Amino acid sequence: MNILIVEDDARVAEALSAYLRQAGYTTHRAADGASGIEAVGQDTEAVILDLGLPDMDGLDVCRRIRGVSSVPIIIATARSNVESRIKGLHAGADDFVVKPYDVRELIARIEAVTRRARSAAPSPDESSNVELDGLYIDFANRLVLAEGAPVELTPKEFDILAVLARYPGVVTPRDRLIREVWGTDWTGFSRSLEVHVASIRRKLNRPSLIATVRGVGYRLTAG
Repeated sequence: MNILIVEDDARVAEALSAYLRQAGYTTHRAADGASGIEAVGQDTEAVILDLGLPDMDGLDVCRRIRGVSSVPIIIATARSNVESRIKGLHAGADDFVVKPYDVRELIARIEAVTRRARSAAPSPDESSNVELDGLYIDFANRLVLAEGAPVELTPKEFDILAVLARYPGVVTPRDRLIREVWGTDWTGFSRSLEVHVASIRRKLNRPSLIATVRGVGYRLTAG
């Protein structure tokens, strides 16, 4: 497994890299946020991200990586307050560990988030396309067209739309969306889900396409 470590402290990064390599992982390091964003590629299978970077806040790095990739991201930082954890998860992180941490716990979390990522990959029966009232969704290529024009969605936005599109006209509960898109049952992602749905509506320029069913979830509708 190829892991990107975004960490400005060379000693911390080297110690972590040595332990991960000993555990059978391949690692490479980025010393700042810009390098970290640039280093994410098709072969990157997980990102360990520090928040205290010299050139930009780690939360911004997390958002920018999440905007172009669905790679699992684990934030590893000395910021231990609950607000920081919530902000990190809302920025698109999959998990959060507080320094100093036991590397064995970090490895367990790496295995957990990558396992969820693999299980969330499209299955063969999801390779077909969906067309609904001018909206076209290509699951295999993660492509969305609205009235023939491409719509640029983030990975999480596409995943939410894809879940709703599998059951057009049927209400999908919030907890099911959170479980399928984020791979967790933690309701703390509820606000993040609302933000992502609002962004999808705006990008599609079709506010009524995703209907909110108060107290339950969302439904993809025509019109």
